[in-house]
Amino acid sequence: ENFVLSGVAAVAAKTAAAPLERIKLLIQNEKEMLNSQRLTTSYASPTDCFRRILYEEGVVSLWRGNLANCLRYLPSQALNFMFKERIKQKFQITPNDSSLMKLSKNTVSGGIAGLISTTFVYSLDYSRTRLANDIVMVDSNTRQFKGLWDVYKQTLRADGIVGLHRGFVICCYTVMIYRGIYFGSYDTLKPMLFGDDAHKSSNFVGSFMLGFAITTIAGFVVYPLDTIRRRMMMRSGERVKYGGSIDCFKYIMKREGAKSLYKGAVVNVFRNVSGAGTLAGFDIMKKYYRRYKTD
Repeated sequence: ENFVLSGVAAVAAKTAAAPLERIKLLIQNEKEMLNSQRLTTSYASPTDCFRRILYEEGVVSLWRGNLANCLRYLPSQALNFMFKERIKQKFQITPNDSSLMKLSKNTVSGGIAGLISTTFVYSLDYSRTRLANDIVMVDSNTRQFKGLWDVYKQTLRADGIVGLHRGFVICCYTVMIYRGIYFGSYDTLKPMLFGDDAHKSSNFVGSFMLGFAITTIAGFVVYPLDTIRRRMMMRSGERVKYGGSIDCFKYIMKREGAKSLYKGAVVNVFRNVSGAGTLAGFDIMKKYYRRYKTD
């Protein structure tokens, strides 16, 4: 039940936020596209990026890569919620636990659940990143990839299975930190703010605001790590690749400065509405579903 409910909530939320997600990814990885000469000039701002997508590719292109994102996000988020509950049983919270102990147990269970699900769907996350950054070449009016399966075919042909999992190691750290904060803080603060009763705590506005605050904080904490792994993804299939996450970090710091690690971070704040909606929506759907079952 948790698998289906959380999966449906996730797909709806991610589809709504897909245009912001693509803008964020384009800005975040524009240096890689400039280096590969797929992009001729930098984006002046998120607004400029949005305008150029509409002018050069059309409205529908704002959702480019969303299919891969939904295929990735549905099982990823659903498995997160499903495994989180089972893992939490191993870190059972007792009435005598302090707030810090509750936070620690929720953080660990959320992080482990996120790591397990990411292992299953990483190649889809890679494909989503490449599709979202696959802009129309102005001079030839063509793209690098024809679609999701073409990303797999070209990457496997050029780099093998390793190419589909470039940046996976640093992703594990990113997921552990992000999901740990995401689930750990939410599960700890929600009962404190709204009470322990499931129906009383199923307050959409309150859950949404709490989820938004948590996803924003967690997003800023891990954003540099996310930038590094996506920059590594963009080198799959290319002649020159990064030697690893540390090499990528050194390259960015030396040639672009620390500011480049946070490119697209502002757009990511607005994109976090999706994450907040997923958490809040899951609570509401679970509430009405349980009410339906008891009627």
